[in-house]
Amino acid sequence: MFKLSSNILPFNLDLLPSAAYLVGGMVRDTLLNYQRNYLDLDFVLPEFTIETAKKIADKYNTGFVVLDAKRNIARVVFEQGTVDFAQQEGDTIEQDLRRRDFTINAIAYNFYQQKLLDPLNGLEDLATKTIKMISIKNLEDDPLRLLRAYRQAAQLNFTIEEKTRQTIIQLSPLITQVAPERVQTELNYLLGNFRGSQWLVYMEQDGLLKHWFPEINDHNLQLLQEIDSSVELLLNQLNQDDFNSLFKVYDNQNMYSSILIQRARLTCLVSNNHEIAKQELINLKYSNQDLKAVLNVLSHLPWLKKNKQKLSLRKLYFLFLELGDHFPIFALVSLAKNIHNQFILKLIHHYLDPQDKLAHPVPLITGHDLINQLNIKPSPELGQLLTEVSIAQIEGKIDNKEDALKFAKDYITNLK
Repeated sequence: MFKLSSNILPFNLDLLPSAAYLVGGMVRDTLLNYQRNYLDLDFVLPEFTIETAKKIADKYNTGFVVLDAKRNIARVVFEQGTVDFAQQEGDTIEQDLRRRDFTINAIAYNFYQQKLLDPLNGLEDLATKTIKMISIKNLEDDPLRLLRAYRQAAQLNFTIEEKTRQTIIQLSPLITQVAPERVQTELNYLLGNFRGSQWLVYMEQDGLLKHWFPEINDHNLQLLQEIDSSVELLLNQLNQDDFNSLFKVYDNQNMYSSILIQRARLTCLVSNNHEIAKQELINLKYSNQDLKAVLNVLSHLPWLKKNKQKLSLRKLYFLFLELGDHFPIFALVSLAKNIHNQFILKLIHHYLDPQDKLAHPVPLITGHDLINQLNIKPSPELGQLLTEVSIAQIEGKIDNKEDALKFAKDYITNLK
């Protein structure tokens, strides 16, 4: 018999009405023995929803917010995570559960009765690892649920029941009704999941991505999957610390928690055309940081193919300079495209060495040095001169401040 301890609650059970039911992901994940790193509880109450949430928040002097006053939904924010309280839809908890998306999310638990409620046989679908819709109408009522099927399949390593998947294909035009911010959230879940690429491919095959990425094709989808192969390649080529440093990985259990790897995957979905890609990202409400990263990488990808026979230190200096912190994304997408892989690996080793003058140049002189010691007036040419000094340094022509000032003086003289 399934029993969920009230110890998981960040508040005393006595503050919870006896008719309250825990629903959704926490029940599902506990039944699957799936460990969460954060607290995310959802309760359904027949009445006094906001009042109950406020009472708990006041008792523990913690955060409280009304999420939807019309539908009586409130959130209490604890240090361990969040607890949401929602008004029951319908006259009974069973009616509420029948309005949900998938059977595995329509299981409820009452702490007082220690009772599991499963009117739609969600337990059977958990056992067979199947995402199964409750009804077509429920998916029509909130078309975001079409995307959630793929996200939850990736997260849980489930399959989507064939009838459900065919229904999603049939309803796919409804995806245009969903707010772009909500679509982006679902996409980001998949971009951050190691099974996400395959499910993004299925989403495209089932008609859910074309509206947001009009130029997406088989090449994009193949490249998306090659990203995962390139991640594996780098895991074999680099030690764990270097890999984590390169991609800013803070969770060894999930490499795809890295925002850089997620942006590499996102780069595969957008158009190769810079302006179209920009509009695609804007339409999905991606941040300016996301836009800069993806567009910077896109603009430099043709560079390597065009210059792979003429890789001078000067050109490499500008490559590192212009890519900056976006270099790991560029490297990963280049490996996925199979463009000069051995050279990309060499560049990665340059980038990983903080003392490397090519990837991380430390100026020998500053603009103030040139102004004060060579009597040069501030101008755009000043920046160009500093660049030439830096290139002379990485080419081994100079290695100290005195040599740098002499080089700058000679360079100016030769220009006259």
